Amino acid sequence: MKERAAPSELPGIPRDADGPVFRAPWEAQAFGLALALHDRGCFTWREWTEALAAEIKAAAARGTPDDGTRYYEFWLAALEKLATAKGLTDAVELLQRKDAWDAAARATPHGKPIELPGRRGP
Repeated sequence: MKERAAPSELPGIPRDADGPVFRAPWEAQAFGLALALHDRGCFTWREWTEALAAEIKAAAARGTPDDGTRYYEFWLAALEKLATAKGLTDAVELLQRKDAWDAAARATPHGKPIELPGRRGP
């Protein structure tokens, strides 16, 4: 079993005394997905930190500084790019999935769980 990095070892991650802090469920899901993919050997921590650092640097170059409010947006963008680069998915599949989630979210009454047609859960 591969050793997992402690949240304190992940650069810039929003946290409090108890660990990572998430403002929305999707942030926790993106965090968990990165950990799960690492645990499965899909990428190394060095690859992950380089991908995340590159995304933060690219955002800064676009005029979007890393002030902590968009950290998980950078995290998700890095995860998508790394997953695509590793052949775990492709750009078309990512776009189709985003569109499906967007349509499902718009069709779901407030406070109800969002479900994709033909699937149960996230």
